[in-house]
Amino acid sequence: ISAPEGLYRAARIHLARKDFSKAFDDFQSVLGRYPNTKRFNEIVGEQYRIASALLDGARGRMLFGLLPGFAQREKAIEYFEIILSNAPYSDYAPLSLMNISRGYQRAGEVENAIDALDRMVNNYPQSLLAPDAYLKLAQTHSSLVDGPYYDQANTKQSITYFEDFMILFPSDAGIGAAEKGLDGMKKMLAESKMKIADFYFYKRSNYTAARVFYNEAITAYPDSAVAKRAKVRLADVEAKASGKPQPNAPRKKRFFFF
Repeated sequence: ISAPEGLYRAARIHLARKDFSKAFDDFQSVLGRYPNTKRFNEIVGEQYRIASALLDGARGRMLFGLLPGFAQREKAIEYFEIILSNAPYSDYAPLSLMNISRGYQRAGEVENAIDALDRMVNNYPQSLLAPDAYLKLAQTHSSLVDGPYYDQANTKQSITYFEDFMILFPSDAGIGAAEKGLDGMKKMLAESKMKIADFYFYKRSNYTAARVFYNEAITAYPDSAVAKRAKVRLADVEAKASGKPQPNAPRKKRFFFF
């Protein structure tokens, strides 16, 4: 038996025993020492299956013959990165990045999940997984938005990815979800501009700044209910600035005493 074949068989034995770490390491030894092995694609496939199983919660061999081993989802992310390095031009590369993102999402490490998706769309734009990656990027940024009173950087990023998705993949099955998500994010951005404008108008009497932000609210989502409110507020700003009664201000009640 040749040296690479011996390592390969050792890896298969470890795999059969559900000793996933040793199996992966043995497979990696084959690729590291014998990169031109005829089993290259087969081994990368085995490594991918090991990483996928661990990500989905597979447990290794029994501890002390009594208890199953611990889940190793963090190890799965490490393995997917190794696969990506081993075979960056294979079909397993974009799949690995999608799984890396999924692993980080499960761990609550959203920024790392976004980074994996970003690598996916930039490095593998022609992949069949690209539409899903764009949509997940938009939705993940959307999940980080705290409301109209907070920084809107993630809102803007989400809008960009929703729009990119709709332009690049107009026939994709996720187009309805993208349209709904885009609508929500554009409303959020417009509403944020409204809050800033209202602050300058009602709290600071800064009509110049109020005009700017009401107009930005309109620009953010021209055909929305938020834009209609912004136009009404603009009329109030102009009236206030000129000293005339505000056309949309509520009338004060008049009381008569006899």
